[in-house]
Amino acid sequence: MNRLDFWIRIFARKVADHGLVGALRLAWQRLLGRRNTQTPTTLPTPDEVTAYYGRILDLDPPPPPAPLPIEKDTIGWLIPPFLPGSGGHTTIFRLIAMLERRGYRHRIHLTEPGQFTSPEQVKKTIDRHFFPLQAEVVFPTTSYPPYEFFFATSWDSAYRVAHSPAQHKLYFVQDYEPWFYPVGSHYHFAERTYRLGLKGITAGDWLASLLHERYGMDTCAFPFSCDKDIYHPEATERERRRVFFYARNVTPRRGFELGLLALERLHRRHPDVEFILAGWPCERYRLPFPYRDIGVVPPRELAWWIARCDAALVLSLSNLSLMPLEIMACGCPLVCNGGPNNEWLLRHEENALLAEPEPQALATALARLLEDPELRERLIANGLACAAATDWEQAGEAVASALERLRAGQPLSLRP
Repeated sequence: MNRLDFWIRIFARKVADHGLVGALRLAWQRLLGRRNTQTPTTLPTPDEVTAYYGRILDLDPPPPPAPLPIEKDTIGWLIPPFLPGSGGHTTIFRLIAMLERRGYRHRIHLTEPGQFTSPEQVKKTIDRHFFPLQAEVVFPTTSYPPYEFFFATSWDSAYRVAHSPAQHKLYFVQDYEPWFYPVGSHYHFAERTYRLGLKGITAGDWLASLLHERYGMDTCAFPFSCDKDIYHPEATERERRRVFFYARNVTPRRGFELGLLALERLHRRHPDVEFILAGWPCERYRLPFPYRDIGVVPPRELAWWIARCDAALVLSLSNLSLMPLEIMACGCPLVCNGGPNNEWLLRHEENALLAEPEPQALATALARLLEDPELRERLIANGLACAAATDWEQAGEAVASALERLRAGQPLSLRP
């Protein structure tokens, strides 16, 4: 998919969600924003900086809230604005759907309006592009009801939840957000959220251990899975060898440049291999190997391409993404960088090859998959078994059990 096709598809989605006039307005706002980013003419005033961060951080302790009846069985969620396809929001909405089936009511608050103009528009986008939910959507506000459970989902929402009148204040943590920034103000603001006294429910074991050991947070984890109706093997005749790369160049923690260097080295060794790049359009890069840039595609199309590849490279320099399980479920052997952030799920030479985050080491691991049929078949079989053993219902049950422990006055942590 070339860049024009990509933007036509995005614009068509905007028209469907916002109407033609709304889509044109958003396109114009994006163009103006890009121009302002490329050629800044003014800096924010001190008052603007204070207002923005004061509203997010709310650093001054608020007065004790008046005693209010708790909204029992009701869960509040404070989430950032989103676009269709957001992986983090997909997990949030998936778990909301699972908890709804267990009898919980939900109310979703947005930290900012983003591109939305009404709660109805937010709800329509969730139901159409993610999961149909019973949850109510509330537009941005600085005051919140006394929920029984109230989830922050990002560092800039954590301060507001910490200062809310909720009975149980929780933090739905999907990655270690300080690493999203250089060491500076944003790094400090993000790291400070782990010391606000929120209870942490994390995506996977690595985050739960990290936040508990480094900050003393009471944490528990929910396991990963994948949509097995979409991600599964396909019997295909391959006309040429292909290697898949999760080329998410707009997300630094996915190691885009490191991956390109590894592919370039693999190309020298295997010049016949075609590379499939997915995650974001890459046409502005000049790449020294044959590749197909599929950009952002619907999950079924993504699974179709993965199932037609002989190996895959996915880099995770912070918490593991869902992509490794999706790749294993398609019967494609995986290479990933090693480290405790990935090894809580991936096992070297069992369900994946793990290598040092260095171009030649990653290229060598990919070459092993192309050159060693026995290793390749073993990793495929073990990867399929690993993916088959997972179930999103296990994640829903883990979160529901955590809430019940809080109700009973018990810690989240199941550690001895």
